[in-house]
Amino acid sequence: MCGRCRLIGVSPEHFLSAPEEKNRYLTHNNSIGQQGYVDFLNRAILPSLKYLRQSMLGLDYGCGYAPTLSVLLANRGFRCENYDPCFIENPLNKKYDYLFSTEVFEHFFHPGREMARITALLKPGGLLIVMTERWSDLRQFRTWYYTRDPAHVAFYHRKTFDYICDAFGFFELFDDGRSVLLLRKND
Repeated sequence: MCGRCRLIGVSPEHFLSAPEEKNRYLTHNNSIGQQGYVDFLNRAILPSLKYLRQSMLGLDYGCGYAPTLSVLLANRGFRCENYDPCFIENPLNKKYDYLFSTEVFEHFFHPGREMARITALLKPGGLLIVMTERWSDLRQFRTWYYTRDPAHVAFYHRKTFDYICDAFGFFELFDDGRSVLLLRKND
């Protein structure tokens, strides 16, 4: 565990290989036709709506094999591109007004590098909407269901996001107290 931010990371020798990781993701039943998954994504979408405008361009960073969040946003009149290192190529050569990363942060082998990349993709004042379960009690960590997924390698605490805001220049707009955070990049 990091003494500064309370991030807990899995040792690299336990990381899945790229093919193993991709195969793990293919076992997920996440698509627009799965109402449970749609409801799950709406936990991140709904609190963000008051900050989004239809003139904005967004990115679903880690959209998976069946992009769904971008479809849900398009149904509301919002533009959102897709990117997933395993499934959806995108040159990521532009700046975005908002970036969703739902159930992705826990898969980052190098969270600091990924945060630097995400920060660089956002325009000043851009929104970062993150959904990842957060741990709160170290005594329950080993039995926590989130640690049982072999593709989960980074586990965040409330203090981890305080550190992220300080280190990468964000401030918090919303926290559901469990897994959804909306952060705004400083101008």
